[in-house]
Amino acid sequence: MALRHAWLRQYPYSPPMCGIVGYVGGRPCRDLLVAGLEKLEYRGYDSAGISLLTDGHVETVRAVGNLSNLRAAIGLDADTPVSAEGGVAVATPPATIGLGHTRWATHGRVTEENAHPHGDCTGDVHIVLNGIVENHTELRRELVDSGHQFTSETDAEIVAHMIEKHYDGDLTAAVRAAFAELRGHYAFVAMHASHPDTLVAARQECPLIVGIGDGETFVASAIPAFLAHTRKVLGMKNGEIVTVTPDGARIVEVDSTQVDRDVEEVTWDEEAAEKGGYPTFMLKEIHEQPGAVAETIADRLPEIDRVDLSEIELEPEFVRSLRRIVIVACGTSYHAGLVGRYAIEQWARIPVEIDIASEYRYRDPVVGPDDLVIGITQSGETADTLAAMRLARDRGARVMALTNIMGSQATRDADTVLYTRAGLEIGVAATKTFTAQTAAMYLLGLWLAQTQEAWPREKIAEVVAELKGIPSKIGTTLTAVDERVRAIARSHAKRDFFLYLGRNIGLPVCLEGALKMKEISYIPTDAYAAGEMKHGPIALLDESTPVVCVATDSPILEKVLSNVAEVRARGADVIAIATEGNIEVEQVADQTLYVPATDWVLQPILAILPLQLLAYYVARLNDLNVDQPRNLAKTVTVE
Repeated sequence: MALRHAWLRQYPYSPPMCGIVGYVGGRPCRDLLVAGLEKLEYRGYDSAGISLLTDGHVETVRAVGNLSNLRAAIGLDADTPVSAEGGVAVATPPATIGLGHTRWATHGRVTEENAHPHGDCTGDVHIVLNGIVENHTELRRELVDSGHQFTSETDAEIVAHMIEKHYDGDLTAAVRAAFAELRGHYAFVAMHASHPDTLVAARQECPLIVGIGDGETFVASAIPAFLAHTRKVLGMKNGEIVTVTPDGARIVEVDSTQVDRDVEEVTWDEEAAEKGGYPTFMLKEIHEQPGAVAETIADRLPEIDRVDLSEIELEPEFVRSLRRIVIVACGTSYHAGLVGRYAIEQWARIPVEIDIASEYRYRDPVVGPDDLVIGITQSGETADTLAAMRLARDRGARVMALTNIMGSQATRDADTVLYTRAGLEIGVAATKTFTAQTAAMYLLGLWLAQTQEAWPREKIAEVVAELKGIPSKIGTTLTAVDERVRAIARSHAKRDFFLYLGRNIGLPVCLEGALKMKEISYIPTDAYAAGEMKHGPIALLDESTPVVCVATDSPILEKVLSNVAEVRARGADVIAIATEGNIEVEQVADQTLYVPATDWVLQPILAILPLQLLAYYVARLNDLNVDQPRNLAKTVTVE
């Protein structure tokens, strides 16, 4: 366990946006690559592909859909097990170097042309990439102007052409030069037809791991891709480039300074490896939130005072004439929508209504052509939300889907789509999808304010700067509060009721925190607007009641503190979530968990983190299955 935690601290796990695997060695590698991709399919499943190098020629096979489609495309029957020792190869002699990729689309539609691997103009360079190249637009423009021709809509293909541009016989030098011109968070692996025993890879924020075997070397986005073949690993850090050959790996920094790093022995079993070394998928996904939010906001904040949501297909004239916005959603998505309502009304000054989709669809709502209806659904398949969206569209409203899944039903039913980029979430209780949805709502609120010219550009710039800093603050918060949350959980794990209180933008945080506690610990909870406490819930309080209060900085913090004092006067044990530096909260709470300071509208994305951990540790102390809580499904596709 000590080694596992040390590894996670040194090489923090990023969101599973795509799966990468590369191999160079002495064995036929086609089946090795497919087997590796099958271990990474949880990271992305809208398309997949492999590239194999034999006799100076690269052959690429790609397919849309899950890996069964790729298997069929390369001649592997669906019932034929993939051989770990090789098997029938695509080319003769069989390739012993190659790349594989399973995609979670962020740029470009889900098509065979947009699937990885991607090549350059010559067909010599092939790459696979996980993440986002933020400056892909300007780089593509420069490359096209110099004669390069592109075959996909993706930002990833840029990397192949950048390597081609810099290549002069030294693949490592070309990758290093290309890497220096890229901005974003990504990891990629490159292969060149003239280098039959070499792969070169680079990491910037997204995970990349090297597996050292006997006369063979692997490089992948996660350990499960090669764990069946070697447990000896080299972790890569940001800004590092690795040259991989059958004899091992050489790591350098972008300035070519050599990095000396010891090979480590992984002791995890395969199930633990798929969880990135975490004991559960839920905890892994909680810790993936810095990356999930970064992926969602990254290239949409290209300037200091502007949001780029050019993907939204709404005419500026329509946006400026909006009568109101209606948000429909269920569960956690509903809570993200509540946060969005505050942000949109605060910044863009557009009236916002929000309704539980299962109620909205059976009302007779008044909605029409001057309204924008936003359906929020992580999966894009939530039955009630889809029905509410269709009802609104039938009545003439414009409909937007906010979802995590390209090609889902919500994207087909909507007029326009805003995607989150959280990657696949396996735990039933939503964590990183909530913070990604909330981040997307912030982007939408700022974009509407910008389009409506409802807020000065300098104000937008202030919030943009704060929003860009949120991913780092999420990581800081998760580390800072962990031990204190564990201690609080130990004190309250056997309680039979929790009350959550908040006001204004803190109320959605309470609702989501209470939902997490219900979902995975099976402890009854209630979440209430703190100002309503004296209208009933105060009767529930006694010395045995833990009361969780969200008391982060806001224009009405003084009112919240007054409510907290009333709760404590009834003998309840008050657990407060507060903003760093605010000592007033400590004076009225029994225990205080601090989150970093930021713009008060952005506080929910940080304040929810201790509440996710609190629910998690309470459930674990009660020996419950947090990844698959009883009676719940990840996606509710029926009424």
